[in-house]
Amino acid sequence: MKRTVYVNGSFVREDLANISIFDRGFLFADSIYEVTGVIDSKLVDNNKHLNRLRDSLKFMNIDLTMTNKEIESIQKELIEKNDLDNGVVYLQISRGSEDRDFLYSENIEPTVVMFTQRKNFFKDPKALKGITVITQEDNRWKYKDIKTTSLLASVLAKNEAKRKGADDSWYTKDGFVTEGAASNAFIVNKEKVIKTHPLSSDILPGTTRSTVFEIAKLLDLTVKEEPFSVDEAIDSEEAFITGAGTLVVPVIKINQSVIGDGQPGEITNAIREKYLSIALS
Repeated sequence: MKRTVYVNGSFVREDLANISIFDRGFLFADSIYEVTGVIDSKLVDNNKHLNRLRDSLKFMNIDLTMTNKEIESIQKELIEKNDLDNGVVYLQISRGSEDRDFLYSENIEPTVVMFTQRKNFFKDPKALKGITVITQEDNRWKYKDIKTTSLLASVLAKNEAKRKGADDSWYTKDGFVTEGAASNAFIVNKEKVIKTHPLSSDILPGTTRSTVFEIAKLLDLTVKEEPFSVDEAIDSEEAFITGAGTLVVPVIKINQSVIGDGQPGEITNAIREKYLSIALS
C-alpha cells in the first residue's frame, strides 16, 4: 500500500510526490529537518521538536509562515491517513526553489515535506540485544547544534561502521566522545552516574536526550553533563544512545571492547521501559 505524504500544501500518494530540481535543499542542503516519534498513534515529545525546529529556522534565516499548530495538524493527519501506530513522522523544510545560485532571494517560498515511516519500538532487536559502535574523529562543520540536512559526514560514518562490522559510530573531539552519528551518547560509570556531553555547538540538543534527563529524575538517577573520554566509555558499566527514531538503545561494545558484562544494562533498560510507559500513558 502506497503511503500518503505531504508536499507544499497537498496530501499526495508517495509515488506521485515531487519537488523541483532547483530546490535549494537538493542543491545545497539548504534545509532543516525534524523526526518525531509516534507511539500508539501519538506524537512523542513533539513540542520539543517543533521548538527546536524554530531555532533551526531562525539560525538559517528561513521565514516559515506555517505555525507549530498547523504543522502538528498535518503530522496527525499523516498518522491517520497512513494508519501509523508506531514509527516516525519526518519533516523537512528547505529554503525553497529558484535557479541555482549561492545567493538566495529574500522572497523565496520554503518547501515543506512530511512523510511517515513504520518502526517497532517495542520489539526492536537492537534495543533488546544492544549495538556495537566504533569511534571516529568528528569532521563535521562547526554548528552541529543546528539540525540541517547536511548529513554526508554521518552517512559516511555510519557506513564506515558497517564496513568494520559495527552498528554505529560515535564522534570524538580531542579524545572525548561528543555524540553519535545520528544520536546522543551516554555512559553509566561504576558509581552508577549517567554522563553525557554538555550542550554546545559540538552536539545536537536532542529531544530524547532531554526527556532522558526527566526520566532519570523520576527514577532517582544522577545525570552529569560533562565530557567523557573514549577510555572512560570503554571502562564504563553501561552505555547507550538516544534519538527520536530509536528512543533508548544499549551499547554493548565500543571499538571491539565489551562494555560491562556485554548485555544491555539495568539502568539503560529501566530508562527505556519508563520512556515507553510514559509515551503510552
